Amino acid sequence: MIIDIGLNQATAFAPATVGNVAVGFDILGFALDHIGDRVTVTRSARPEVRILAINGADVALPEDPSKNTATAGLVRLIADRKLDFGFDVTIDKGIPLGSGMGGSAASAVAAIVAASALLEERLPLPDRFTYALIGEAVASGAAHGDNIAPCLLGGLTLVRSMDPPDVIRIPVPPAINCVLVHPHMRIDTRTSRGVLAAHVERAAFIEQTSNIAGFIAGCFTDDRDLIARSLRDVVIEPQRAHLIPGFAAVQKAAFAAGAMGCSISGAGPSLFAWHGPDIDPAELSAAMVKAFATVELKADAWHSSVNGLAAHLVER
Repeated sequence: MIIDIGLNQATAFAPATVGNVAVGFDILGFALDHIGDRVTVTRSARPEVRILAINGADVALPEDPSKNTATAGLVRLIADRKLDFGFDVTIDKGIPLGSGMGGSAASAVAAIVAASALLEERLPLPDRFTYALIGEAVASGAAHGDNIAPCLLGGLTLVRSMDPPDVIRIPVPPAINCVLVHPHMRIDTRTSRGVLAAHVERAAFIEQTSNIAGFIAGCFTDDRDLIARSLRDVVIEPQRAHLIPGFAAVQKAAFAAGAMGCSISGAGPSLFAWHGPDIDPAELSAAMVKAFATVELKADAWHSSVNGLAAHLVER
């Protein structure tokens, strides 16, 4: 639900997201329930961006608006539109930093959704996508839309192109849900991207292409067996697994507990697992948390639909 709260101030909530979804590096992502970031934007007299407060972050975040993921897009927006007013911004982080849960995307999206509500005409979706990408690039060193798209649209999305924006919402069988487990550690997105090889072997490329095709076909045809057979990452996951202590044990525990698929959420270290209606999500998440405990890592778990809500305006 969208609630207009006046011409001078707006608050937006943007959900956490799972990027890549195993088979779709930088192009697939889905939104989660319950957890996310909030950003409040207030119109100011001067055409500049000021960060008034950053709440909920366990490490210091940039206070320079051009270097903060939430506000970099707003700086560009003012310049592009030659606005005669600016934005004062308060950021409330609800997503753990460096968790692989789309925290940078959520802040960027929440800020642009809130700011858009203060314009004479709200930004069309392609423009919101483009300005939010600016913040994502500041955070990770590269513009990738796999978190931005589901954060803006909700549910599972495919980014066919970023310039010009071309985003497709992918239907997910309603019986499928998700468990997300976040170990108490951080992985910087730049570090996680830095371990990736520049080239992919032909055999791995063919297998991964087959998997993403099967995965999307399974989603459109409500074929859960095909989704389960296809939800396997043979390119990115093998290169990043060593960054997450206990990864193999956690993944093995997830499959033993009945997961359809289990892989790294975004850049990690969080892991996600899809499951059908015959699986108890509490048992599945407990098995994954227990496996992390074998390497002395505490972990938090969330149960979520795969069709989470899009970013939206809320009452403060």
